[in-house]
Amino acid sequence: MTDRLEALLERFSASARLFQAGALCGINDLTPEHGAGQLHLVRDGTVEVIHEGEPGLRIERPSLLLYPRPLAHRFITDAERGADLACANLQFEGGAANPIATALPAFVCIGLDEIDGSETVLTLLFEEAFERRCGRLALVNRLFEVVLIQVLRHLMESGRTRVGMLAGLSHPQLRHAVVAIHEAPEHDWTLDTLAARAGMSRSVFANAFRDSVGCTPGTYLQQWRVGLAQQSLLGGRPLKSIAMDVGYGSEAALSRAFKASTGLSPRAWKTGMLKAEP
Repeated sequence: MTDRLEALLERFSASARLFQAGALCGINDLTPEHGAGQLHLVRDGTVEVIHEGEPGLRIERPSLLLYPRPLAHRFITDAERGADLACANLQFEGGAANPIATALPAFVCIGLDEIDGSETVLTLLFEEAFERRCGRLALVNRLFEVVLIQVLRHLMESGRTRVGMLAGLSHPQLRHAVVAIHEAPEHDWTLDTLAARAGMSRSVFANAFRDSVGCTPGTYLQQWRVGLAQQSLLGGRPLKSIAMDVGYGSEAALSRAFKASTGLSPRAWKTGMLKAEP
């Protein structure tokens, strides 16, 4: 069976950095760093989670709280006993162009006991996070990254992603076409060849793809290629060399697709991204 996450994570990785380990007491406002998401692991205690303009959510069992994109939130715990948490900032490679971050809901809450295969990793993560051992930070950061992969797997296998890229990767047939795009964006994909990869007729494939992913196969292919181009532009590569790698025969063709997808020329987009960096 094709590995649905491998090509995705190879091209768009994510990194974690621990910023809180231990008891969190009273009222704490958590404002993400520039462009960062956050991953919180509640080991013990009760936490009320507040998002502006929404009813509070009361967490009373060990849970994982994922914010793939910046979203201000408040944690309220008992002023004396508090709650034990391990928290990390998440940086998705490519920032706003990262398809993993954009495909996820703004907020995900999962009981730790729901994530298959995570018990050993979480036990080690909490043990290292709450102790002061040599190499602690480097190890805990890597373990947070492992947990993130396990969460992505859980969301796909549990069907909690209804529409979008992860929903496409969850589909027993569509995922073969989505992975094909991820692995070989430079290929001259057509509706017919993608439908063949999925083992579906042309019309059934087109309708199922639109319903599951939320756009046509052609639009998804263009968005994926442009996302890779954005990543390469930020890495300093010239547009001409990027065009061939992502499936466009010329710099002009890539520029047209780029503007159709983002509303900006590649140069204007890169300039804006560099100015926005802290």
